[in-house]
Amino acid sequence: MTAVAGAGSVARVRLSLPHHLRNLAGVAGELVLEVEQGAQGDVTLAAVLEALESRFPVLRGTIRDQGSGRRRPFVRFFACRRDLSHAPLTAPLPREVAEGSEVLIVLGAMAGG
Repeated sequence: MTAVAGAGSVARVRLSLPHHLRNLAGVAGELVLEVEQGAQGDVTLAAVLEALESRFPVLRGTIRDQGSGRRRPFVRFFACRRDLSHAPLTAPLPREVAEGSEVLIVLGAMAGG
């Protein structure tokens, strides 16, 4: 489901958004985004978010702060049964996400008691 690895290649990443962000973007279900791969053929969360915000400008600022580029406090990222929320946005995502065999999940966390 991905192009040949290397700079300038494009990966097809499966992405699941929370209900309210799907509504805001006007989409239903899982998305498939074409994401630029790095020089080593890796895909980063930053690249996924750039592709998402490029395709759906209405989502700019909803997942990450527009000024700092940092993840919003109540937004979490999961893939391959792992919490990726605190990893740097520039860290490579799991190979399964870059290959399209696993979905990258964006989840709105809840707080309170």
